[in-house]
Amino acid sequence: MSIHHDRLTRLRARMTETGTDLVALGPTSHMTWLSGADPHGDERPVMLLVSQAHAGFLMPALNANSVRQATDLPFETWADADGPAEALSRLLATCEVSGSGHTVALDEAMRADFALLLLDALDAPVRRFSGQTLGHLRAMKDAAELDALRRCATLNDAAAAAGFAALTPGIRERDVAQVIADHYAAHGATPEFTIVGFGANGAFPHHHTGDTVLEENMAVLIDTGCRIGGYPSDMTRCGWFGDTQSPEFLEVAAVVEQAVQAALSAVRPGTLAREVDAAARDVIAAAGYGAYFVHRTGHGLGIDVHEQPYITASSDTVLQAGNVFSIEPGIYLPGKFGIRLEDIVVVTEDGPEILSTLPRTIWRSAP
Repeated sequence: MSIHHDRLTRLRARMTETGTDLVALGPTSHMTWLSGADPHGDERPVMLLVSQAHAGFLMPALNANSVRQATDLPFETWADADGPAEALSRLLATCEVSGSGHTVALDEAMRADFALLLLDALDAPVRRFSGQTLGHLRAMKDAAELDALRRCATLNDAAAAAGFAALTPGIRERDVAQVIADHYAAHGATPEFTIVGFGANGAFPHHHTGDTVLEENMAVLIDTGCRIGGYPSDMTRCGWFGDTQSPEFLEVAAVVEQAVQAALSAVRPGTLAREVDAAARDVIAAAGYGAYFVHRTGHGLGIDVHEQPYITASSDTVLQAGNVFSIEPGIYLPGKFGIRLEDIVVVTEDGPEILSTLPRTIWRSAP
């Protein structure tokens, strides 16, 4: 059985567990994970519908031959001259969801007009999103996915180290980002994102890397990720450029490292996601910096850089072996600097496996 047929079988079992009659996916990472197909996305409706009776695509005829190379699931095709309505009606009939009151799990990343087209074609459907069906399955990575994530993390470590090694007086944030991008390219990867924040720019959690120039005795934050073989990496390290390290910087760095360690200690199967968040947040709050930790402790990583599970203060998600997510507490002091230390972890029966081997100790570069 192929990996995609196995995933389809698992999805149908999960649909039974959750009382879901139909799963509807747009041309998103959900569709790619389940079927291997990654159709061209534009305004032409394309969907993958899955019920216990049938799994098949609503597919623009324009793209059918191309997508056929990636999947053996059946198509209901439609031409521009005719529109998608009749093809969708045929597909729903084959899925045996033409009656009333069926529970439908919608791809939350699907275009709204695609979703409304489907809902309007059904009789009084009960609408959910796909988090408890497909999202739940995607959150538990298989061996091939874990191998891909490990490989990408190893390259990311080296790229981030190259970025720190390039620090020199007068270099711009965007120059450091280019060093990192060049390292990715030289090793067959594509950049996913890179944040380089010098000085006070590090206090913006999602700073836009720009033309700020590095000066002596300045904090440096690098948050970067690449993609290899369809899977990404994500990691943040911080450093100090100069001979005179700020005592406040060192104090904050120590608190953030303690928060990371506390969160890691909480990671194991059966733990609630909010308990991991609380472990990190309590350390930072006790040190008097609670108001400066302004985001969740982590997010899942898979085909998408952000996916389930989300490590938030309100999440009752029960962690399971195979979950992959970031641990990334941070303290952001406006006008001064920000420190975020981020590692990607895999939940195992023995606790967390950390994908990065790059030390979290604060980097120090002499000018």
